[in-house]
Amino acid sequence: MHLRTRALAAVAALAVSFGLAGGTASADERAGAPGDIVSSAPTSFHPLPGQPTNTKAWHITYRSTTARGAPNVVSGTVIVPQDGRTGPRPLVSYAVGTVGIADHCAPSAGFPRGTTMEANLIQLLTARGWAVAVTDYEGLGTPGEHTYAVGRAEGHAVLDAARAAQRLPAAGLGKKSPVGIMGYSQGGQASSWAAELHDSYAPELDLRGTATGGVPADLLKTADYNNGGIGAGLVLMAATGQNAAYPELKLDSYLNDKGRAYVDFLKKHCVVVDTVAGLFKRIEDVTVKNPLYESDWQRVLRSSRLGTRAPDRPVYLYHGVIDELVPYAVGKQLRADWCAKGASVQWKSLPLGEHVLGVISESVPAANWLADRFAGRATGGNC
Repeated sequence: MHLRTRALAAVAALAVSFGLAGGTASADERAGAPGDIVSSAPTSFHPLPGQPTNTKAWHITYRSTTARGAPNVVSGTVIVPQDGRTGPRPLVSYAVGTVGIADHCAPSAGFPRGTTMEANLIQLLTARGWAVAVTDYEGLGTPGEHTYAVGRAEGHAVLDAARAAQRLPAAGLGKKSPVGIMGYSQGGQASSWAAELHDSYAPELDLRGTATGGVPADLLKTADYNNGGIGAGLVLMAATGQNAAYPELKLDSYLNDKGRAYVDFLKKHCVVVDTVAGLFKRIEDVTVKNPLYESDWQRVLRSSRLGTRAPDRPVYLYHGVIDELVPYAVGKQLRADWCAKGASVQWKSLPLGEHVLGVISESVPAANWLADRFAGRATGGNC
């Protein structure tokens, strides 16, 4: 594939790349338990502008937890099919890929307008009669900066979105709804972290399994892979997100004038524009010194590494062999790490899978796998 074609494909792909957030909560908002509803209001869900979906939807804010364990408040959307069914039904906590780090890029902001990129994939789930909870992640759509690519905070937000959906009276789900988790790329990071954290953070959720793909399980290797490439904009976005969660990293002290202007640009625009602006940039172009090789930065980036604990429920893990944004070797290593720790992993290698093709081609097989888990069918994995 010609480089220009790959670059344009990657721009579209970045609608399904990484992401995170870091807002602060008021004293009143901090009172309560993770997953408790702070506010809710009716909204609408449209995959395309004006497209009907026969669903009801609510914009919510709910209590969650930062990467450091402090209480915060996160926003999101709960979507329920209007099919005449009442009571518990399968609930998918869906983690979207990269949308940007400005508040107006949040999935919940795009659903009413029909502009959220993965809404058509979410509609495939509601068409099955499943409810869907979609987190905006910490700090995206709520006060504070978006802590993009901070894995633990993402995992908390995904699990607490499921809790919040079950606690939203208007949704009619209740605590007995079986839960599945789904996400790709940045959403793959978030869903994989949720899978690893389930047993310690939200064990009361009846989690049946996690379908996760294109996972940036190792941020250092992913950053090196994208430096100077078509996904170069993600590197500075991720650095900005880490700095939002850990301000002691002092990102600004590493940036040159061009870097500071670029960070300011990133904070005002969404992923497609950000990606075009960042094409083929190198870290050296925007810094006076590369922070990614400093010990404090490496320690923080490694704290988001996946594969250090086994998910306690089955996982469907997939990755494209020719993924141009997240190295295939990173996905293979995550499979090896989870398998070595005794997890039940159904691994699927996508021989022709570039990044965007991976989420599209596997959307139905991944949902079929979740359907089998909701139906109580066993899976032995293929470790």
